[in-house]
Amino acid sequence: MAGEKGKVLLAYSGGLDTSCILAWLIEEGYEVMAYVADVGQEEDFEAIRAKALQVGASKVFVENLKEEFVKELIFPAIQANAIYESVYLLGTSLARPVIARRQMEIAAKEGCQFVSHGCTGKGNDQVRFELAYYALNPEIEVIAPWRLPVFFNRFAGRKDLLAFAAEKGIPVVQTAAKPWSTDENLFHISYEAGILEDPNVTPPKDMWKLTVDPEDAPNTPERITITFEKGIPVKVVNHNDGTEVTEPVELFTYLNTVARRNGIGRIDIVESRFIGVKSRGCYETPGGTILRTAHKDLEGLTLDGALRAQRDQTITVPYSRCLYNGLYFSPECEFLTNSIAFTQRNVTGDVKLKLYKGNTVIEGRVARGDGSKLYNMQESSMDEQGGYNPQDADGFIKIHSIRLKKWTPANN
Repeated sequence: MAGEKGKVLLAYSGGLDTSCILAWLIEEGYEVMAYVADVGQEEDFEAIRAKALQVGASKVFVENLKEEFVKELIFPAIQANAIYESVYLLGTSLARPVIARRQMEIAAKEGCQFVSHGCTGKGNDQVRFELAYYALNPEIEVIAPWRLPVFFNRFAGRKDLLAFAAEKGIPVVQTAAKPWSTDENLFHISYEAGILEDPNVTPPKDMWKLTVDPEDAPNTPERITITFEKGIPVKVVNHNDGTEVTEPVELFTYLNTVARRNGIGRIDIVESRFIGVKSRGCYETPGGTILRTAHKDLEGLTLDGALRAQRDQTITVPYSRCLYNGLYFSPECEFLTNSIAFTQRNVTGDVKLKLYKGNTVIEGRVARGDGSKLYNMQESSMDEQGGYNPQDADGFIKIHSIRLKKWTPANN
């Protein structure tokens, strides 16, 4: 009898895997509700809703999470200069907390005893989702089909899933399967698996979905100015066409637009997954790449050097690791999140940038408010004293040389 085992809220994408999972859960005796999170991916959400109902979902929830994604995850990550292993801007990781949180809210409202997802048993996302689920509701039960022998032994590959889909009448779009998998949101798109599992295989040109090939980008540079207030972008002005945007989601979407047409934001890396496996991934993070470059530059002008170094070591690295490892709802991540704002109190001003063939080039910056106190042109000038007495450096050097005089370098 359908529903005899209880209610499940399934994180649903509309793809082959989650559609088969939906039908399989119903076959196993659950009432299944489908939850679709709109975090900015380019999808036909009404088509996904219709497909979930056709497969057998008792209810479908399509939730627009773009605003909270930008304000609560993307902008704090920019403020913190969040990055994993010095290269990955954490696009997949950033979306998981808002997706999981809304799933748990709906599950509670609908009286679901279970939640489910389509994450594989080898990836990071199973950890990210489930740690969030348990943090938000310690009593929730999670069904992870790709870790259940009864499921993964039955569905050993795409051929088995397609056969099951045909049996259950699940509509499958008949297109040539691309030899990689993707995950997309407003911040980025990721590509992994398939031919990309060989780290020496060059990604084909037609793989990249968001950005134009830098070699094919316009020959005329595009110039913009980004205004930050306390480390948060509040305005973008395009000097080529006069466009000006201020609303958070619109601002970030616009930066994606200008970055995409200028070929900005591609990386190809090998990273260390939380579960201990090395993984090759390719990513496009267009708007995020521009914002991070501009924000870091403005910090050079407005943020105290010692504070900046302390932040890099004690906030940026552990905060990025919390995001990557799915520990957003942990006490340590809450502490780090609350610490970010303190470091950004004076990061206010404008940054001028040139966007050209995959490059984000800083062309100038202006500080405002208390952040403008740190840089003094007269004090820094080589052409005037500016209140600085060069003789003071004599004692400074002598003090710092005391311990060095007592040390014998290995190559001496």
